[in-house]
Amino acid sequence: MQSNTFSRIINSSYIEPIKSFEDKLINILIIEDSENDTLLVLHELKKNGYTPISHRVETASSLKLSLSEHQWDIIISDHNIPGFNSASALSIVKSTDTDIPFIIVSGSIGEDLAVAAMKAGAHDYIMKGNLTRLVPAIEREIREYKSRCARRSAEATIRHMAFHDALTGLSNRTEFERRLQLAIDNIYNDKNKHALLYIDLDQFKIINDTCGHIAGDELLRQLVVILEQIIRGSDTLARLGGDEFGVLLESCPLDRAMLIAENLLNSIRNFRFSWNEKTFVVGASIGLVMISTTESTITEILSAADMACYTAKDLGRNQVHIYREDDIEQMQRRGDMQWVTRIQHALDNNRLQLYKQRISSLKTTNTSQEHYECLLRLEEIDGTINLPGSFIPAAERYNLMPTIDRWVINNIFSHLMQTHDYNAGPISNSICFINLSGASLSDKNIFSLIHDLLQESKLPPSMFCFEITETFAISNLSVAIDFIKEIRAEGCSFALDDFGSGFSSFSYLQTIPLDYLKIDGSFIRDMLTDPINSAIVESINRIGHVAGLKTIAEFVESKNTLVSLQKIGIDYAQGYAIHPPAPIKYH
Repeated sequence: MQSNTFSRIINSSYIEPIKSFEDKLINILIIEDSENDTLLVLHELKKNGYTPISHRVETASSLKLSLSEHQWDIIISDHNIPGFNSASALSIVKSTDTDIPFIIVSGSIGEDLAVAAMKAGAHDYIMKGNLTRLVPAIEREIREYKSRCARRSAEATIRHMAFHDALTGLSNRTEFERRLQLAIDNIYNDKNKHALLYIDLDQFKIINDTCGHIAGDELLRQLVVILEQIIRGSDTLARLGGDEFGVLLESCPLDRAMLIAENLLNSIRNFRFSWNEKTFVVGASIGLVMISTTESTITEILSAADMACYTAKDLGRNQVHIYREDDIEQMQRRGDMQWVTRIQHALDNNRLQLYKQRISSLKTTNTSQEHYECLLRLEEIDGTINLPGSFIPAAERYNLMPTIDRWVINNIFSHLMQTHDYNAGPISNSICFINLSGASLSDKNIFSLIHDLLQESKLPPSMFCFEITETFAISNLSVAIDFIKEIRAEGCSFALDDFGSGFSSFSYLQTIPLDYLKIDGSFIRDMLTDPINSAIVESINRIGHVAGLKTIAEFVESKNTLVSLQKIGIDYAQGYAIHPPAPIKYH
């Protein structure tokens, strides 16, 4: 029978553990059949300034009940209790909480039993005849217990951070890929198909740019709450980065996966985000890929889902696109993405090359100056040379052209600084034509680069003629005109490339400040057999001259074409019949 005369029985369901030794309040569970021995333990604590909140048990069942109902700072146990001993008590405690301090206070335990108890997990043993050791032992064990708890909490936090996104609390890419691999491995066992959704938010960048990243972070937190309500309990929603999310739908057929994807899309579309009295609407593009074979790798599945997502963007956004092996759009994107890697590798490993193709004068009075165009090539590791038509579309699609243009400009200037005769006088005998992409004309850094290189190199600006395509110039007229004016103000000249491809652009020649007009090669190539093409070439040449421009015929591939062009009055010709492109040294 337990006595209440010297111990306070706690009826609450939870006792907060000791915070510090300064508060002198300690929750102590005593396993003891002797009231007098229990009183001695409590007296020792009170003598040292503690206020013990204690409870005494003497059976296994009462110990289990007390451990389930309360939280204790420390447990003090006698060794020998009729029908119950410290070894049994320790086993029960360890099954509940492996860290709580457990001290044996006994007058009948031998050294061998004490050592065995310590090996089993007891933290100390004290003889009842030497209770002066009790309080120091309790204080030491509670300090170490708190230290273990803090370390375990820190380790748990680190583990959580390693596999979860700090902002949203969702699984991160590492954890998502781990679960994806488990799902792939389980296909063989349960014959189930899984689905993966790749979600990319639309218009998210606008909120970040206009309201700041704090607003963007809050939007993501709010949106995650909505998305979690739609997916099933067995599904995994993860933040893969930025505004990109992944959803792994395990054991989910295509029709069910499509329904979930559409529900997610509608919820995002209907979501309204308010910030500083402004309301924003966001959308999403979702790529869906089915996982039905263990032969697929994580990289292949995520790449397929990513391609499907970007195909959804290309097709108008706010829609779900299902990945299929024979999807032309996705095949094109896959090829482009492979080219992106190869282009970046070429930039990093100096595998881009410059070629030189001469532009010959068809006028006997224009022979004093050498004209040539610098052309770009990409060299593979095996030595294969790729022409621009194979990799430039991918570079344009993935916004790599400004980087490529900077590489070209830097290397052309480097080459000319090595080979130019600085004693030749202010008028150069050569003009180098350099192609610029449409994206570069919108990049102020490109003009700054050209300006700085002209200043640093001391090369005559008249040596350089930059060119853009007619299509870009007309579709971005104001941008093109501003850029061309800046370039010509530096002393360089400018050419309009592929002119005539639209053939509705003659009127723009009065607006765009130019020096050269390069006639599209598709007209030149067939002009001897196609009277209409021949008439077009004559018209472009005549109008170009009226506008005060010099004309250049591209893709001249035969001597007969060259003779015909000379009769028409074309100023310059460029093509394999005159000079095949040849590599130049630019390092």
